[in-house]
Amino acid sequence: MSSIAIHPAVDSGFRATDAAFTGGTLVCKCTSNPVKVRIKGDIAHNHACGCTKCWKPEGAVFSVVAVAPTESVEVLENGDKLAVVDPAALIQRHACKQCGVHMYGPVEREHPFQGLSFVHPERFQESGWAKPGFAAFVSSIIESGFDPAKMDAVRAQLKASGLEPYDCLSPGLMDYIATWTAKKSGVLAA
Repeated sequence: MSSIAIHPAVDSGFRATDAAFTGGTLVCKCTSNPVKVRIKGDIAHNHACGCTKCWKPEGAVFSVVAVAPTESVEVLENGDKLAVVDPAALIQRHACKQCGVHMYGPVEREHPFQGLSFVHPERFQESGWAKPGFAAFVSSIIESGFDPAKMDAVRAQLKASGLEPYDCLSPGLMDYIATWTAKKSGVLAA
């Protein structure tokens, strides 16, 4: 058992990843009339996130979040229970008004992630989704009140769990953002 509650999907080991995983249904925590959102296809860039905006299970220091194409996201049931958490945010996180779980968060304005929706894969009814591959915005947990003196232990625990800790996104995603920006400005050919 881990000494710091990173996230239940990290602390208790990962569910087996299935190369044939083709999506599934995300379900909020409500025991009556739960919100159900279908993700048609696999997820990508699954990671532990320490930012202060992502939904985290009770007691967890990090969320686990991935992306899927927004066109692959469909609200199946009880969409009337959803509300955008922060309309000014880049990620339009749609949360259940009753239990608070973020169900999906599309990026709709011009940005390298436009057309993607952020989802919490541990809410899938189905197993087999890709395990987290890195940890992002690790230092941000301090903004939530986490003791800065314990950050070395957090990073060590993340590494022991197979998650390289970054204080931004992974190098591949940072390269993607920089490439998009360079093409938009004309520095690189589109």
